[in-house]
Amino acid sequence: MSDSEHPQQPVDLAFTRPGGPDGTIAEPTFSGALSFMRRRYSKDVGQADVAVVGIPFDLATTGRPGSRYGPRGVRLGSSMIAWDAVYGWSFDPLAVLDVVDFGDIAIDYGSPIEVVGNIEAQFAAIHAKDTATLMLGGDHFCTYPVLRSLAKQLGRPLSLIHFDAHSDTWPARDGQVDHGTMFWRAVQEGIVDPARSVQLGIRTNNADTLGFTVMDAGEVDALSATEIAERVRAIVGDRPVYLTFDIDALDPAFAPGTGTPVPGGLSSAKALAILRGLAGIDLRSADVVEVAPAYDSGDVTSLVAATIALHCLAIMADAKRAGLG
Repeated sequence: MSDSEHPQQPVDLAFTRPGGPDGTIAEPTFSGALSFMRRRYSKDVGQADVAVVGIPFDLATTGRPGSRYGPRGVRLGSSMIAWDAVYGWSFDPLAVLDVVDFGDIAIDYGSPIEVVGNIEAQFAAIHAKDTATLMLGGDHFCTYPVLRSLAKQLGRPLSLIHFDAHSDTWPARDGQVDHGTMFWRAVQEGIVDPARSVQLGIRTNNADTLGFTVMDAGEVDALSATEIAERVRAIVGDRPVYLTFDIDALDPAFAPGTGTPVPGGLSSAKALAILRGLAGIDLRSADVVEVAPAYDSGDVTSLVAATIALHCLAIMADAKRAGLG
């Protein structure tokens, strides 16, 4: 067989991939352009179902800064799982959804107060095209302007599924941009309905739940993934949902690369099982945030964050197959 007759293994599908939901195509995990799951890069979301958008921004999370490198890390982690359809689902979500990697948005890190409106405006341009977003962060505060954009586009409050070690519902001062305040803001502004929202894995103190259902780390540990998912589905019902996953929801043993590690958290296996159990919800957009690769020399955190993000895409694909949204 001549060299010309040997099939060429695809490389750099981030640039050469055709449009449309073409499924998972294996590339060498150690080479090629590092888009999320080797999806094609495009600033034109066009007819895409989902745009993956990085926000390389951090203020200084509670313990250690560095999550501005999160989007880069998650894309790197995704290269390790882009050779096969996601395990645990009966279909390939990338054969159902047309997913593009939008790259990262531009922000002025020297003007943190202006960052809120900047992020919201850039996501609004995507949501206005009826394209969902999968945000890679970045400081968890970045979820707040994304929620504002999506709630305005839908014209109604969202149900929130929030995986985290922290409630992030502490009151904010005027003009304060802080990673522990964004869901307090969201409730005050009416863009999230706390009565139809749930927080999972919480293991820090905050007496005022603002009406959220809180399944703390102890309850999550005591119940099966199936029991947890059934309760979450009952809470959100048929409402449009935003899912946010702060990587410190996981125990530091499974995700050391974060600015706010808190012992006693979820295992990666249980978190993924819960996500699989959420099939059937009307998931409109999602994010994975506060990945800080500098604190994890083995890239385990980036790998699990990418897997969580891929599971979020699977939930969205399941909703599309069911005709939701």
